[in-house]
Amino acid sequence: MRERERVMARRRLDTEMRVYRMAGRKRNPTNDLLRAVRQALCIPVKEIAGKMGVNRSGVFGLEQSEVRNTINLGSLSRMAGAMGCKVVYGIVPKDGKTLERVAEERMWVEVLGNRD
Repeated sequence: MRERERVMARRRLDTEMRVYRMAGRKRNPTNDLLRAVRQALCIPVKEIAGKMGVNRSGVFGLEQSEVRNTINLGSLSRMAGAMGCKVVYGIVPKDGKTLERVAEERMWVEVLGNRD
């Protein structure tokens, strides 16, 4: 990919991912999200279990695996779907930086070397 195309791609992603960058500034912004959504929507565990074809402990297990950060995207999407929702995720630089800023910092490290 040419440099100009990379710059345009970074700018486009920075714009699209702005809300994710803001959320990423908080510590664990999505911790326990499955349970929070289930409770906010007043959906009984039994209903979700039925839609997913698992028992109640399977639903609680998925909620716990999300908290432990061991849940996979397929399971997350499946449970979200059982609640009438979908998973939308983002990958953003740490500390709320933009991709453009991270790319620039990387370029300066290459030019000047790591001065830490």
